[in-house]
Amino acid sequence: MIARRRQSVSRGKVSLVTGMERAAQIARSRLLFAAVVFAVGFVVMAARVVDVAILTDGNEPRLARVPAAAPLATGRADIVDRNGVLLATSLRAASLYADPTEIIDPAAAAAQLTGVLTDLKPAHIAAKLVQPKRFVWIKRHLTPAETFAVNRLGIPGLHFQTEERRVYPHGALAAHVTGFAGVDDTGLAGLEKALDSRIRGDQTPVRTSIDVRLQHIVRQEVQRQIDDFSAVGGVGVVMAVDSGEVHALVSLPDFDANRAEVTPPEARFNRATLGVYEMGSTFKIFNTAMALESGAVTLRDGYDATKPIRIARFTISDYHAQKRWLSVPEIFMYSSNIGSVKIALDVGTEDQRAFLARLGFLDRLALELPETGTPMTPRPWRQINTMTISYGHGLSVTPLHLAGAVSTVVNGGLRHAPTLLAQDTPAAGQRVFSADTSKAMRRLLRLVVKSGTGRNADARGFLVGGKTGTAEKSGVGGYRRKALLSSFVAAFPLNAPKFVILVMVDEPKGNERSHGYATGGWVAAPAVKRIVARMAPLYGILPIDENAPEIRRDLEMKLPTPKGGNRLASF
Repeated sequence: MIARRRQSVSRGKVSLVTGMERAAQIARSRLLFAAVVFAVGFVVMAARVVDVAILTDGNEPRLARVPAAAPLATGRADIVDRNGVLLATSLRAASLYADPTEIIDPAAAAAQLTGVLTDLKPAHIAAKLVQPKRFVWIKRHLTPAETFAVNRLGIPGLHFQTEERRVYPHGALAAHVTGFAGVDDTGLAGLEKALDSRIRGDQTPVRTSIDVRLQHIVRQEVQRQIDDFSAVGGVGVVMAVDSGEVHALVSLPDFDANRAEVTPPEARFNRATLGVYEMGSTFKIFNTAMALESGAVTLRDGYDATKPIRIARFTISDYHAQKRWLSVPEIFMYSSNIGSVKIALDVGTEDQRAFLARLGFLDRLALELPETGTPMTPRPWRQINTMTISYGHGLSVTPLHLAGAVSTVVNGGLRHAPTLLAQDTPAAGQRVFSADTSKAMRRLLRLVVKSGTGRNADARGFLVGGKTGTAEKSGVGGYRRKALLSSFVAAFPLNAPKFVILVMVDEPKGNERSHGYATGGWVAAPAVKRIVARMAPLYGILPIDENAPEIRRDLEMKLPTPKGGNRLASF
């Protein structure tokens, strides 16, 4: 019996152990199944993440669908000067918007907002905050300080969205060149507009021909003349004669490109490339070059300038009247209108028109700016037009037209179209006239500065040569005698020309230092002299001994005795 009990207990223990083992096995199986389920779930989730984020669009909503061949480009490329200095760049900025349905007290919210965003008006903001919309812009492109101030208000319903903001580090310095972009990142003026597709589509910086250092010098000197002579505006241009690259382009008044939306239209007007003007006696450069190139006139010829020319009801006279026969160099040096008219008539109307066309004076500038002016030419082109154009009236062009044409005159006769983009390898120029004519014109330009109307531009040691220009502005009923455009265009160093410089001052008034005169020789020439002296060290141009034999041989001109006997002597 005892044995039976032991056997029964023994069976009970075996049964209990077996039950426990079975329970443990079931638990392990369940845990393993759960682990497998979780593992499969994580694998599926990971695969889905990879599929959505990398492999396919997963039919998720997008801002726009762009073909694979044209990926969505964000931001705008930088604009830099020729040395890599930033002229325009893009920065991330916060833009403030509101959900009016979340605004508890629109009037109070508007008052608080306009307390920190002082350029906004409370009534305008309050009207926005009561609109039945879920989204209204409050202000785009806030500064970090403004963003912080708005956040501190803690107004429910106000939200920020990060956007790109176009920034112009130099403000007004090159505003007419860079132009500006709008809040939607679209170019609206200048290079920003003209090269908008390139700036959007290629993040490589746009390298301009502008030199910020020189731009500052030119702007400063032109502004000085505007202030000294109480003028309404001015222009300054510096161009490389062997490439057409514009190293400085100033139009005053100008504007801060960062605040273009509040700039008056007259400040945004580009006088250098959009304004067209009668450029006065600077056109005698081309009149003389045309005559020498055609062979109709030589430097030893002369014309009778003893009395004014009367044609119909008009009288053409000289400002610096010599009242005698003048040689061709003297006509140029004394800026004789009478002599210039007779030279032009010897060349002829058709040849004059063709020559000016080859210099680019009859066509709109092919420049990388949308703000370019179209020359105003006479139609029909009669003999009287030939006469007045010879001394710079009757044909209106932009100042940049003039600077480009003078570059052609001094560089050996090759025309390079003006450009605002840096040229690593300048394009070959188009020949307009011979190197001999160019050499003769350099000597004449030097003569004007040494002995003529351009003495105030003589920067010693830098062999400056140039021509003055003073033109009356046209108005209702004729020319306005006291509204002048006074200019001086120069090249240096004339033994091996590198740059052309043009300064034009709009409506200057004579002062005590100019003895009451407001002509180009008194108003614009001094600015050119200072620009030359300041820019020469930047470009490694050293002073030259002006009395060196080779310099005197190439540039000195002895005034010949006129031969006389011209067919226009009786005019």
